[in-house]
Amino acid sequence: MMSSQRAVIMSAGHVALERFDPPLPQAGQVLLRALTTLISPGTERAFFLNLDNTDASYPLCPGYSFVGVIEACGAEVIGLRAGDRVVCPAPHASRALVDARACLRVPAELPDESAAFFNLLAIAMQGARKARIELGESVAILGAGIVGILAMRLAQLSGGLPVIGIDLDLQRLDLARRVGADNTLVSGSALARDLQEILGAAGANVVIEATGAPSEVTTAFRLAAEKGRVVLLGSARGDTEGVNFYRDVHRKGLRIIGGHEITRPRHENSPGYWTQGSEHRVCLDLLARRRVDVTPLITHRYNWRDFPRAYAHLAAWDKDALGILIEWT
Repeated sequence: MMSSQRAVIMSAGHVALERFDPPLPQAGQVLLRALTTLISPGTERAFFLNLDNTDASYPLCPGYSFVGVIEACGAEVIGLRAGDRVVCPAPHASRALVDARACLRVPAELPDESAAFFNLLAIAMQGARKARIELGESVAILGAGIVGILAMRLAQLSGGLPVIGIDLDLQRLDLARRVGADNTLVSGSALARDLQEILGAAGANVVIEATGAPSEVTTAFRLAAEKGRVVLLGSARGDTEGVNFYRDVHRKGLRIIGGHEITRPRHENSPGYWTQGSEHRVCLDLLARRRVDVTPLITHRYNWRDFPRAYAHLAAWDKDALGILIEWT
């Protein structure tokens, strides 16, 4: 079999391309040839730089948003065959040997580059699903990165009205309005007052924290209405200081909900908690029907040979970089 290439984080701040020879698929497995993969900027940067709350163990193979073609199927694979175009939460590599049950066929009308967003859309879905948004509830979302903007659109689809995107960067807020925000606000000292002017009420019914910045957790508490819900969607990289739980949570009657995707069940869906496979199917359908348009979020493309350069770009935290695609063909 032709030698393959994969990205490997060798140590904090050091990524390299490594040759490897994937084995033939065993029962229940498929071998995939990559078309494109998508960098998850927040998580992959955190593991690349060994930030707080990553528990990184090197070497590691990063990535979990893979679009490819099945090259070979092992025995007992049902519903898939060689030549099928699929998505899978596999790492950045020219080939991947994976459990066939983790793969889903890509609808014919859905381009590779849009399909690559299936997993980040599923991560963003944790905000809307776990908040259990009711039709007409106001939703404020902190952070206009990829996950934050996708969470805005999903909040709209869930009945949130209005959906307000909040960020420091004007360009990202403009993008948020194009993709999924009814209103936007620049974060600052007058944020609570500005939000009240839009809503005509003191706070939003639902606040989704999507920055991953520890300090913004207290901002989320402050922006929530009495008896509101706060979903912690971003993975905070450090401790949050200055929380007065009596003032910020207890007296307001807030519900705080952890929105990490790891809380999804393995086998059966229940309200607020769907399996990964079920959510990936929904995400592909939303993308194929263009209920969610991710094309404005694509900002950079790198050939796989330039993967180290893509990660250098990621480490620099360019605020203009959102959807960074790796092309493997």
